[in-house]
Amino acid sequence: MKHSEILELIDKVAETGIHSVEIEHAGTKVKIEGKSSTPAQVIHVGEMKSESAPLAVPSTPAQSEASKKEEKLRAEEESEAGLHIITSPIVGTFYRTPSPESPAFVNVGDRITKGKVLCIVEAMKLMNEIESDIDGVIAKIYPQNGQPVEYGEKLFAVKV
Repeated sequence: MKHSEILELIDKVAETGIHSVEIEHAGTKVKIEGKSSTPAQVIHVGEMKSESAPLAVPSTPAQSEASKKEEKLRAEEESEAGLHIITSPIVGTFYRTPSPESPAFVNVGDRITKGKVLCIVEAMKLMNEIESDIDGVIAKIYPQNGQPVEYGEKLFAVKV
């Protein structure tokens, strides 16, 4: 393997968050192990001659996908401080409008009252109206129209 190919492989391991990769080519083995917050390590094992040393390729530290997601969640939680979160009570499909040609039930910035219909979650061909459980102003709408939602998934953030 060429030096550039090994560097490219290290970058791919770091980007994807794969724990380790081992490749054997023409009697040479290359094993790359990536960790969430440490740089990837390359260990070259092959036909060793007394004058040659193992190939160790340094790489730049890269965040794994898991640590990026954790960081995003922390930032999201901080931005939601002081907001009331309305979650989906059922699994289904999220709809912001009662019909395709109708306006949305609510938009960001709209003032809402307790009992106001915010959206519809369709489950098994039943249209379930999701109502507000609090008075406030819509700060954020999480799912896109027509997107599947899970039980407990965030639908709206409301400034109380």
